[in-house]
Amino acid sequence: MTVECFLDTNVLVYAVSSAPSDLAKKEKALEMIERADFGLSAQVLQEFYVTVTRKIAKTLAPEAAVAILDELKVFPTVEVDYSLIVSGIEVSLAYGISYWDGTIIAAAAVLGAPVLMTEDLNDGQTYGAVRVVNPFRDASHPDSVHESESLKGGWG
Repeated sequence: MTVECFLDTNVLVYAVSSAPSDLAKKEKALEMIERADFGLSAQVLQEFYVTVTRKIAKTLAPEAAVAILDELKVFPTVEVDYSLIVSGIEVSLAYGISYWDGTIIAAAAVLGAPVLMTEDLNDGQTYGAVRVVNPFRDASHPDSVHESESLKGGWG
């Protein structure tokens, strides 16, 4: 199975952000989710849930976060298993990055995604067969996602 790109957690979090400073990033994230042939990993989904229910200024109710996860289950998702853990370690050691980033890159490679959409790594850098693209490089540049609101039946 091959996908056009792999979405990192920050793309999903921006898609539900209600912070005015994140509006441009939110629009870009929603566009990617609606139009892209993308893949995810269990790690990304776990990080999304924890971030939107615990780590942002205005959290989502757990039920709202689970509803979003239910919508995302139709996309190819890499499970975190022993093989992925070892691959993540190898990537992190080879490139001097965190284990967590290494595992995201390894998951993208499993799905044959030539592009990893994230703002957390160097835009344009290639890790093996996976090239990082910061989809927000032309959007407004706040330091982080500030808050989110209850979805009331969807992403928007």
